[in-house]
Amino acid sequence: MALSAVRDLRDVRPPATAEELEQFETDVLAGFVLARASAGLADGTIRGAKDAALRIPPSGPEVKTLFAGWGGEPATCRKFAPTARNHTASKLMSQVGLRVSEACKLDLADIKWDLGRFGKLHVRHGKGARGSGPRERMVPLANGADRTLRWFIEDVRGQFDDDHTRPGAPLFPSERRCADGSSGRVGDDALRGGLKAAAMAHLPTWGDKLTPHVLRHFCAFELYLGGLDLIAIQEVLGHSWIATTMRCVSSDFRTRTLRRHLDATVAAALQAQNGGRA
Repeated sequence: MALSAVRDLRDVRPPATAEELEQFETDVLAGFVLARASAGLADGTIRGAKDAALRIPPSGPEVKTLFAGWGGEPATCRKFAPTARNHTASKLMSQVGLRVSEACKLDLADIKWDLGRFGKLHVRHGKGARGSGPRERMVPLANGADRTLRWFIEDVRGQFDDDHTRPGAPLFPSERRCADGSSGRVGDDALRGGLKAAAMAHLPTWGDKLTPHVLRHFCAFELYLGGLDLIAIQEVLGHSWIATTMRCVSSDFRTRTLRRHLDATVAAALQAQNGGRA
């Protein structure tokens, strides 16, 4: 009888250094090229359509600015509950990497407060690989997601309807009412529209470029910077293939590495112009 060692995904490594980030980028790109060659895929297949361009997410300070400004809207806007709902759903996407379709299909009962240190979300309608059907997963309420949800449930959710115990009660309700008077389930168009409007108002440099999927990319990169390894990030985001996780993280590494080199080059040039003075 053979024994295998299983590592607890809750164990995290220390935050990556700048040198480790650059080495990671090199390793990921080398692995990607090798996997592409072994699969017999051409450059055109990998490149895909024009709409399949890499989705490089905003930086941490930019996302913080977005949600800080957006978070002040419910106190002054005409429709408090829908605005707070859209804010909460988008923030959850940025914190734990939910797809917009997964957020729409969450029920109140899918929040498992008693599991893990912060609680977990039971994502029952995750995206399956190649039409295999929904792929379930449990997502830890990390990065402050537990506080985000507690505020929404305690201060906002009851303004849609007050029946929290009925089977199938949606976490994020719609303003529309069902035949029995209860709230329906929010649609992805409402959440996408809310995010777009908030980006235009509070992060105009991103405008309509900031989509729910871009927030997933942001989450993946922030989780890696926080010390989570690729296998754990794959589990959190619900990717069927580790290559998807690698591509999601490495695209941002490549962009930020280039920016880092550019900043260093500009700083060196300025220093040279000033006769070596910083």
